[in-house]
Amino acid sequence: ELLFNFAEVEDEPNENPFSNLGKKCVILNNPGRNALINEVYRWTFPIPYILSDSLELNAKGTVFQAFEMYRLKSCIDFKPYEGEKSFIKFEKQGGCFSSVGKQPSGQVLSLGTRCDHKAIVEHELLHALGFYHMQSRQDRDDYVKIWLDQVTDGLQHNFNKYDDSFVTDMNTPYDYESVMHYRPFSFNKDPDIPTITTNIPEFYNIIGQYLDFSEQDVVRLNKMYNCSSTLTLLDQCTFEYINICGMIQSPTDDEDWVHTKSTPGSEDHTLIGQCRDAGYTMHFDTALGTAGGSAMLESRLLYPKRKLQCLQFFYKMTGSSMDRLVIWVKMDDGTGTVRKLKKVHTIWGDDDKGWKIAHVPMDVGVKFRYAFQGVKGDPSNSNGGMFIDDISLVETRCPSAVWRIQNFSQIMAEADHNTFLDSPPFYSPEGYAFGIRVYPLANYTDYTGNYTGLYFHLASGENDMVMQWPAVDRQATLVVMDQDPDIKLRMSSARSLTTDLSTNKLYWDNPAKVGTYDSACQCYRGESMGWRNFIKHFDLRRRNYLKNDDLIIFADFEDLTPLKNSEVPIVTEE
Repeated sequence: ELLFNFAEVEDEPNENPFSNLGKKCVILNNPGRNALINEVYRWTFPIPYILSDSLELNAKGTVFQAFEMYRLKSCIDFKPYEGEKSFIKFEKQGGCFSSVGKQPSGQVLSLGTRCDHKAIVEHELLHALGFYHMQSRQDRDDYVKIWLDQVTDGLQHNFNKYDDSFVTDMNTPYDYESVMHYRPFSFNKDPDIPTITTNIPEFYNIIGQYLDFSEQDVVRLNKMYNCSSTLTLLDQCTFEYINICGMIQSPTDDEDWVHTKSTPGSEDHTLIGQCRDAGYTMHFDTALGTAGGSAMLESRLLYPKRKLQCLQFFYKMTGSSMDRLVIWVKMDDGTGTVRKLKKVHTIWGDDDKGWKIAHVPMDVGVKFRYAFQGVKGDPSNSNGGMFIDDISLVETRCPSAVWRIQNFSQIMAEADHNTFLDSPPFYSPEGYAFGIRVYPLANYTDYTGNYTGLYFHLASGENDMVMQWPAVDRQATLVVMDQDPDIKLRMSSARSLTTDLSTNKLYWDNPAKVGTYDSACQCYRGESMGWRNFIKHFDLRRRNYLKNDDLIIFADFEDLTPLKNSEVPIVTEE
């Protein structure tokens, strides 16, 4: 018997949301059209969009998540509809589908039941941008085998391949990992027999992934639309090159940060677990010198487009508990000179000497630099210092919650189906307390093996007396972070649910009244809702989800009431 009740967010009867793309993903273009190669079917930006009132609230929130991924990884942008002839209207119809390429009089992109998944929205938008399925390529038979005798009668056309005069591969290799690839059992008549197998067996469990864009998805998208940069990525650095990404040392400091190569016991975060004695970090020694000695490492000049930034970086504190890592912003003072300083975050040394992740909101609207200041606390009690690595600065909100679970491989190996971990309480921007529950070995398996389940619940907190109950029309988003050092290549797994009263009021009412007391947090936890098939063990082990054997989970709980009844009216031209 579990300590708390929980509910599943159903994706499909087989609990795979991407199976919608193997059953319902419809291409609405006439195959005679040259949607990919003919530039008539390509968009100019930003793309006008409409969110229909028929669209579920959770789907509306998920559309905006997908927009942000496009902005992070490409130059594709979107704007509310203002009467343009070509536009994308998101509606809830019978499944997940889209036309391929821009249509002259507007087009519908359907997000039906269980299509409200970030990767599905990305997939359908790639259709709208001009991309067919990966297995439609002219050369697909070199890489996969299509078993047409196992396809449901009348659905064989979904496995058509197109001549390279119609579908271009943008001079990129066949991509088993593409978010545009069908799964092995798509459109199958026998649930135990696949319709697609891979010529290289190791890719069988990979095709049809529903994590995020693959690396080659991003390459093809940026090639098609001639993107030379992305919209929201301001800066990133792994310190692998001697120019340290244009960062500079302050000339007035009495100490310096040192570009340091990894050594056993002091591995950098970028290549940890991959290459021995390889990779670089920036290091500030706190074991020598006097207390108060400091060094400032400043970024290059940055020119924001939004007044909203999130600085993410990995750090390690191996010295005294009195050491400090201080994050500063140096801004334009109004005269064009960047010299106005603002302290935005301070990290103190502690007993945890491993790599940790930090997120720091910046919220700067003028040209600026961000800076890392290392401050020595007590050199006589320090045997190390501080390290920073794998920095990214994106013009978006920071997550409300970050939970790092150490030694997760061992936890998975020792878990049974009743084993779960509860996070400490976190707070949303509104003030709601919430928690995350992880089942390392969920009671769900498929042809790829075991899964880890993630669940969301409300918790009692210090603001409960003034919060609105039940907490409905809020979107809970959980993300398992892919720790690839290049943020553009990350394939983090994300799922969202939106609170309403269609299930049970007890899920979203005040946990102090309807929850169960947990002595570990000295709080009440409400009932949990989530996904037992959140992420495959196969994926956890093959990518960078468990770098340093840490599982990192982001969480948000966001008010979606502004999106209710928010359809932009269609302007009809005479």
